[in-house]
Formats: sequence, structure tokens, C-alpha cells
Amino acid sequence: MSLHLPPLHVPVDQGKPVFLVGDTYTTLLSSKETNGELSLIEAVVPADAGPPPHTHHGESETFILMEGHLTIAAGDNEYEVEPGGVVYVPKGVRHSFRNTSGTKPARMYFLYTPGGMDGMFQEIGTPGTRGTVGPPLTEADVSAMAAVAAKYNYTLD
Repeated sequence: MSLHLPPLHVPVDQGKPVFLVGDTYTTLLSSKETNGELSLIEAVVPADAGPPPHTHHGESETFILMEGHLTIAAGDNEYEVEPGGVVYVPKGVRHSFRNTSGTKPARMYFLYTPGGMDGMFQEIGTPGTRGTVGPPLTEADVSAMAAVAAKYNYTLD
């Protein structure tokens, strides 16, 4: 017997936004809502910001850039990404990104397959506002990410 999930619609003013590491992450589709198939997160990243290099060991991550410009480092490659560009990073590949849009924020979607990483954002982020730039990165953010790394099966490299 298969579990049939209902279709989902997330209006533009919905989702579960949190501020974390200077960015705003809005969970649009959670692992729970998709029966673990995927998680979809919207990210708003300030100018010249991005996470430290890290590796997801349990899921692949696809970046879909909507606004701005990014430099994404994945494995031995570096990609200059413009709006509409997509970068797929298989699980087990070290990666990071940086917003290279000058003074403007970048907006993108992260698609995690299978789902699950959405839990990390919700667990350690602070309540936020979708589509806005979050407060600056703090040492507490980095410590919180390190504290839950084993639980969400990633390493900060």
C-alpha cells in the first residue's frame, strides 16, 4: 500500500521563515509534507555572504538561482551562476557559495533530495520574515550549526 499525499500549494506570503547565519531561509516544502521525498527552501543571502564549506552526507542539494549572482564551489569546480542558473551537488561533495551580486541580496531555492535538511533550519534559526535580509552572522549561529551537524548528517569542512 502506498501513501498518497495531497498536492501542496505555498502562496508567496507563506512558508516557515527563519534567520540563520546572516541569511533568511524559508521552508516551502518540508520533508514531513513530502513523505521524505524532498525539502524545498528559499534563501535570501546578503551581499558578499554565504556559508562555510560543508558536506551533506545524506542528501543531494540543487541550487536554483532566481535573483543576483553566486559563485558556487563544489568539489574541484567553481561556477559563476546567473539568475535562472542551476547547480546540482551530489551528496558527499564538499561545497559552499558566495553572493557576488555587489550590494544586492541573492535569492535562490535549495532542493534537497531526499528531504530532511529543512529540520536543521527550523531547529536552530530564529523566527524571520520571508524575502527580507536577516541580521548579520554571529558566532552563536556557527556554534549552533556545529552542534546539530551530526543530527542532520553534515560536516563543516
